[in-house]
Amino acid sequence: SRYNTKSNKVRLLRTPGGRLTSLVVKKKAKGPACGDCGKRIIGVPALRPQEYRRLKKRERRVNRAYGGSRCAKCVRTRVMRAFLIEEQKCVKQVLAEKMSVGKDEGSSKKGSKKK
Repeated sequence: SRYNTKSNKVRLLRTPGGRLTSLVVKKKAKGPACGDCGKRIIGVPALRPQEYRRLKKRERRVNRAYGGSRCAKCVRTRVMRAFLIEEQKCVKQVLAEKMSVGKDEGSSKKGSKKK
């Protein structure tokens, strides 16, 4: 077709025989981006969806947790956040135990003073 649309770009190509022919130019791919921050994921090629199907699984993603979906920085912050939340739970539990032990001792002392 002759219309200059996004999917119908053509450029001239000189063949080894010296003739000029038209070459259909493929669309440029953006490549996968991080789902959290939106930056491009390093280590994954920028291809069209059809071309990703031809790649091996290890070539489509990065070899780590959330590989190919989230960037390294966002994965690091997720792991840190999860760890700190768990630590906070442990700290709360320890403080609650200390408070309950302190109340038990305090109530027994108060009872003995009244007598």
